[in-house]
Amino acid sequence: MNLLIRLLLNALAVFILANILSGVTVDGYVGAIIVALVLSILNLLIKPILVILTLPATIFTLGLFLLVINALIILLADKLIDGFGVSSFWTALLFSVLLSILQSLFQSLLKDDKK
Repeated sequence: MNLLIRLLLNALAVFILANILSGVTVDGYVGAIIVALVLSILNLLIKPILVILTLPATIFTLGLFLLVINALIILLADKLIDGFGVSSFWTALLFSVLLSILQSLFQSLLKDDKK
């Protein structure tokens, strides 16, 4: 149940950011849920491989290269999903940063409800 709630909160974050950022488009609520699901799967399967392969660059940039990896995951999701669009790399970078902030905010609200 907790996984489903987290997925719906991530979909809400995707939908909010798609309405705020001009370079990001998503086709409705169902499209946002699909984007959240695909991003979760990509973060589970592809991101660890990319992190290991780019470990020297990540160490050299003191972890800032992880932002680039997040943007690449967003662009990959853009290519995989028809109802989701990101206009450029920089938009994907901004989207990934804002998505992380919103996800953290929603997760903190979820943890406060449990206490």
